Amino acid sequence: MTEQLSGPRVRSHPSALHERYVRMVRAAGAEGRFIRAGSARVHVIEAGDGPVTVHLHANNTSSLSHLMLLEHLTAVRSVLVDRPGFGLSEPVDVPRASFRDTAVRFVDEVLDSLRVDSAVLVGASGGGSWAVWYALARPERVRGLVLLGSVPLMPGSRIPVPIRLLATPVVGTLLSRTVRPNRRMVSRLMSSMGEGETIRRHPDLLDSLVDAARDPLAVAANGAEFRALLSPIGPRPAARIRADDLRRLAVPTLMVGGTHDPVLPVTQARAVAALIPDARLELLPAGHVPQLGNPQRVAALVERFTLSVAHPTDRDVVARLDDRLLRKETHG
Repeated sequence: MTEQLSGPRVRSHPSALHERYVRMVRAAGAEGRFIRAGSARVHVIEAGDGPVTVHLHANNTSSLSHLMLLEHLTAVRSVLVDRPGFGLSEPVDVPRASFRDTAVRFVDEVLDSLRVDSAVLVGASGGGSWAVWYALARPERVRGLVLLGSVPLMPGSRIPVPIRLLATPVVGTLLSRTVRPNRRMVSRLMSSMGEGETIRRHPDLLDSLVDAARDPLAVAANGAEFRALLSPIGPRPAARIRADDLRRLAVPTLMVGGTHDPVLPVTQARAVAALIPDARLELLPAGHVPQLGNPQRVAALVERFTLSVAHPTDRDVVARLDDRLLRKETHG
């Protein structure tokens, strides 16, 4: 089964969402542009210079949820990618039986369009699933893997009740059509993910989450993705990331987890890290979205990891960047 989200009748993202998005990107000192991934226009935010990191955001949001990292990510080139249907990107059709292959093809097309042979992938929550799938399928194009917060399809993870409801046929559609999201509702959802206090530190991001929850394109993309990933009884077999998958991960991996993440508790996070051959787990005082309360620390972890896995031919450049990073940490 394929959910048809693209085609001649597709509407654009709402103007209010677009205006806030552009304003936030400009305020962050970054640049946004569109690239092509297959037949769809994909929006990316770019900043910095150095080894390339490609960010894949979580569900229910956009690349704006990584924006607070950019002012601290000065030693790498950051490319924040709006996944299909989210942020300012166009939607694509979601084939339920081959959704994992669709995600891998999308990342392939994004890297090709960016003219990047290989990069560090930084995936958050649902975007982390895409990053893991891609690293398994295309290890030669992945310098390293950073997982921000837990990945809901990992062994031992708990799918939150609101997500299970959105993934349920009929019920999810009815909720998306009858409930009008507002700040209070989104704040309560963030509280259930352990980030009720930290989201209030980012009022523009909170408003952008409300915008996304009212965007018909993003809501449709979100629901279609959840239904492709989840059945009423749990993750679909084709989407699940199994222990054997983790043992096969052939790229250096940094997991940045929260001490009170309700999706993957600390004990399970440690067990997951133990399954990956070359993995390190960093635990921060956070819930499911560690960059909200710890942007500088998360950025430093991403930079240091990226520099550590840079290609040998970049050694001179990396040495200069690493020296700059050390000076920043000393005087910051």
